[in-house]
Amino acid sequence: MTETPTGIANPAVIDLFGVDQKTGEVLLVMNESRPWDGGHEQLHEMQEKFNAYASFILDGEMTEAHPELVGRKARIELRCQHMPNEEARGLLRAIHDQLELQAIKVEVVVADPNCGEQCSCHPKR
Repeated sequence: MTETPTGIANPAVIDLFGVDQKTGEVLLVMNESRPWDGGHEQLHEMQEKFNAYASFILDGEMTEAHPELVGRKARIELRCQHMPNEEARGLLRAIHDQLELQAIKVEVVVADPNCGEQCSCHPKR
């Protein structure tokens, strides 16, 4: 049996999809649990995942599958366990700037490893 890649390693899957109840925005989340090692493969995977998410929104697939979302703004959120390195941050800035032109917000959320063992960032043991 082969294990299916998850998070940014699998651009064919939207990791989390829903509506942000506070803002009303369509929220598409991608996850990255691996450390940012500076490798080009990881950056390529992230770029492919963003391309797939943007295509899902811009090509009309999202509203075709979910007509109730027509007219809502979209936000793509990258949730990672570790702070992206400088190369990743540079790519994220470029992605942010390009998608902003298409009225798609991009946000990066980094889990805080210093928040304590009782928070929701840490899996139950």
